[in-house]
Amino acid sequence: MMTSAVTFAVVLPGLLVAHNVADHWLQTDHQAGHKGLSGWPGRIACASHVATYTLTTVATVALLWWLLDLPISPLGFVAGQLVSAVTHYWADRRTTLAELCERLGKGDFYRLGTPRLVQATVSRPHGNLDDQGTAKQVVTLWGLDGKPVMWDGPSLGTGAYVLDQSWHWFWLFAAALLTAVIV
Repeated sequence: MMTSAVTFAVVLPGLLVAHNVADHWLQTDHQAGHKGLSGWPGRIACASHVATYTLTTVATVALLWWLLDLPISPLGFVAGQLVSAVTHYWADRRTTLAELCERLGKGDFYRLGTPRLVQATVSRPHGNLDDQGTAKQVVTLWGLDGKPVMWDGPSLGTGAYVLDQSWHWFWLFAAALLTAVIV
C-alpha cells in the first residue's frame, strides 16, 4: 500500500506539470483556435493536440517510472494514460464541457469573461421611438478585418478556462490513482 501511495504522490505532480506544458507551450495556435470547431476540422485539431499532449504525459510518467524505479504496471500505465487522453479530448471539444456546465447549473460561470459585442445606441431623425419619443437604433460596430468589434479583451481569466482546467486536474488525479493502484 505504501508503494502505491508513493507512486501516486510522484505521478500526480508529474502529470500536472506535463499537462501545463502540453496545454500552454506545446499546443499550437492552430490547435487551440480550431479544436472546438464543429465537424472534422475541429476533431482533427483536437486529436492533434491530444496526441502531443499524451506524448508529453507518456514521456513524463515513463521518465519518473524509470528514474525513480516506481512500481508501475504496464496495465496501470496504459489505464492512466487512456483516462487522461480520452477525458482531455472530450473537454477540449468545448461544446461537450459547455453543455455539461449548462446541465449542472454552471453555465453563467462558464460564460464569465467571454468578450461581448460593442453595441451603441445612436439617435436618428427617423427610426423606432423609445419611451421618451426619441428615435434610437442599436448598431454593431465592425472592425477593419470585417469582424464585429468586441469591447472586452479575451484573457485566460474566463470561467470556461477555469472549468476546463479543473476538469483536466480532476481526471489527472484519477489517472495518477489508476497508474498507482492497478497492478
